[in-house]
Amino acid sequence: MTATTTAAGDGGGSRRFVPPPRAAVDLQVFEHPLFAGLQDFRDLLDDAAWPSIAALDARLAFPGKRLVEQDAALLADGLHYEARIAQGHIATRAGNWHDLFNALVWACHPQLKQALNAQQCLHIDAMPPGQRNRAQAALTQFDETGVIVRVRDEAVLAAWDEHAWPTLFEPTRWRSGAVAIATVFGHALMEQALLPGRLLVGKCVVVQGDDDDACSAEVAAAIREGRALTDPLQLRPLPLAGIPGWHERQDAAFYANADYFRPLRAGRQYPPPLPDGRVDC
Repeated sequence: MTATTTAAGDGGGSRRFVPPPRAAVDLQVFEHPLFAGLQDFRDLLDDAAWPSIAALDARLAFPGKRLVEQDAALLADGLHYEARIAQGHIATRAGNWHDLFNALVWACHPQLKQALNAQQCLHIDAMPPGQRNRAQAALTQFDETGVIVRVRDEAVLAAWDEHAWPTLFEPTRWRSGAVAIATVFGHALMEQALLPGRLLVGKCVVVQGDDDDACSAEVAAAIREGRALTDPLQLRPLPLAGIPGWHERQDAAFYANADYFRPLRAGRQYPPPLPDGRVDC
């Protein structure tokens, strides 16, 4: 298979990604580190049959939310997708990888999902019908392709600031915990990772800390309080295949691929990391 470079879920592509049928997915793909957070739900990914929406809702048991099948009758209410969630109903298409991964992310990270939904609804109410602002674009990009990265080494951030990719992806930095993936959040990333070898790009929020749960909680609080994801330019791109062990081939020629490991654009700057909220960090 030819690897494909893509920033999944950017909303602006001319070609919509078509995932493989369920029966065609190689189950070994779920061993990839990108799916590490979903291992408690492997049966929902591995089984030959799709779970029904009712069974999925019963299994996942969201606090204050229900998965409801997206059909013509549901859509007849005319509500915006996010407004419907605020009322307690997450519209979900049956037999659909994208929506299955979305449901699983809700189960794993309800605080983050709730924070995103609350902010989306605030912006929807403030904007004229059919119009979107930059904050909505940032919230959507993180929902679809988001990754939370935790760091405890300023040299890592300096390399990332400059798109010095060989330095950022130096294996000892990742083995030592100087930089690590706290959470793969974006469900579009998961959908595209069903095809092994795709060169995916995560859109990242960075937290200064060393505890995954604390980092995720801080991102949820920052979103809820309007301190994060107010503009797409706040999101740091991360070529995920560059993480040591995340791609089959990681030699010098691979990291020299400027179409994937892109140089820094003139004038591009990134925000400082969030603190993880703990007194000892």
